[in-house]
Amino acid sequence: VQLQASGGGLVQPGGSLRLSCAASGRATIYWPKGWFRQAPGKDREFVAAINWNGRSTEYADSVKGRFTISRDNAENTVTLQMNSLKPEDTAVYYCAFGTGRGPFLKASKYEYWGQGTLVTVSG
Repeated sequence: VQLQASGGGLVQPGGSLRLSCAASGRATIYWPKGWFRQAPGKDREFVAAINWNGRSTEYADSVKGRFTISRDNAENTVTLQMNSLKPEDTAVYYCAFGTGRGPFLKASKYEYWGQGTLVTVSG
């Protein structure tokens, strides 16, 4: 299984970005999916997660009300819509796919990881 994340870039504070992650392999369609991020000099942290059917989501307190995770099972993608971005959101963002039902907040629950996409909030 290979995951390909895209959509990162440079945005001014208060702006928006939309990250997307696509997977190879139809077997992963109904897997729970998540987003994590790692800022320079910091550990990787949980951002958002969605369960296997899209009916349950979880968010880190720092992004609640600003970020929205969604999935398209027909396309086998997971998306993170990020609004009202802040400089402290600057990080490399990773998508992850796990097995089971989810949603999962712990990185150890995810088996497959994308390569990361850089989000820089500065202006």
